[in-house]
Amino acid sequence: MKKFLLFFVFVFFIPSCLFSQTADNTSILKLFLSKYYSNEKVIVKNRLQLLSLYCNKAPNTEEILEVISKNDFLKKNAVSIKQQINPSINENWHEEINQLFNNQNQYLKSKVQNCLSLEEFQESTKKYGENNQRLMIINKPIYFAENYCLIKVAIFRTIEHNSGTFFLLKKTNSNWQIEEIVYSWET
Repeated sequence: MKKFLLFFVFVFFIPSCLFSQTADNTSILKLFLSKYYSNEKVIVKNRLQLLSLYCNKAPNTEEILEVISKNDFLKKNAVSIKQQINPSINENWHEEINQLFNNQNQYLKSKVQNCLSLEEFQESTKKYGENNQRLMIINKPIYFAENYCLIKVAIFRTIEHNSGTFFLLKKTNSNWQIEEIVYSWET
């Protein structure tokens, strides 16, 4: 009986949790792409792309501890959030991008185009010699308290004027929405 129960959990429960998290990740990615690309132009006829998406999910680091200390709600959920700090993750947004742009959201796709590695972004900025290109870096989402998520979105340039924002998201009726900006910085 124990073997059957263990088999049942691995076959049915774990894949549904992973699918659910991928669906949530896709929904969150769409939220931020829509927000940050809303003023960007559609990329046609070799138009210079000014905002690019970083392919990797940036790891969650000790920086989150400072963010937790400034917010009462995050303090109440600190244990769950701290467990997800892992500076050595190596994940990317490819699966979520494929889900998001698979026969849907084509207008947004025409603005985003493809995600880039840091090397590809640096090569592009060198090629055009412009200081107005930006790389949007989205951290791996931190899910906690069932319907909440903490996530950092940073905008990187090859020069100064970098910025980052920690967003607290809440899932309501299967949709992720920005609940509040928890912490923001600029250089």
